[in-house]
Amino acid sequence: MKPRMNSPVMIVPEASQALQALGKALFASAESSSVPKRTLFLCYLRASQINGDSVCVDLHSRNAMAAGETTERLLAAAAWRETPHFTDAERAALALSEAVTRLSDRTDPVPDEIFREAARHYDEQALATLVAGIATVNLWNRLNVATKQTVAPTAG
Repeated sequence: MKPRMNSPVMIVPEASQALQALGKALFASAESSSVPKRTLFLCYLRASQINGDSVCVDLHSRNAMAAGETTERLLAAAAWRETPHFTDAERAALALSEAVTRLSDRTDPVPDEIFREAARHYDEQALATLVAGIATVNLWNRLNVATKQTVAPTAG
C-alpha cells in the first residue's frame, strides 16, 4: 500500500508545527487536570478505529502502552461497552469520543446524556481537554485517511 501523497502536514510545515503545539498543550492540560494520559490515548485510539486510520491506531496504541496501558485494555477498546476493563470515567470519555467522532450518525450528535455523564467525571478544564483532544485526533484521522497514509513497517 502506498500513500496518495505525502502527508499534508509535511507539505505545510506550519500546520505540522501548529498541530504539534496543540498536542503538547492538550497533554499539559491533561496533566494539570483530571484526565489521565492513558484516557486521552484511549479516546484517540477509539476515534482512530472508527475513522479507519491505521497510522493513528498504531501510534496511539504504542503511546498508550508507553504510558502504562495494558494490551488487554487496548485490545478491548473497540468493544469497551461489553468488557469490564474500563472505569466509569473512562467509559464516559470513550462514549464522548465516539459521539464527537460520529457527528453525522445522529440528529443530536452529542446527546446531553453523554455530555452530562462526561461532565460528572471531569471538571471543565478536563472536559475541554477531552473535547479538544478528540477534535484534534479526528483532524489527524481525516488527513491520514484522505491521503491514504500507511503505517511504517516495524523491525522484527
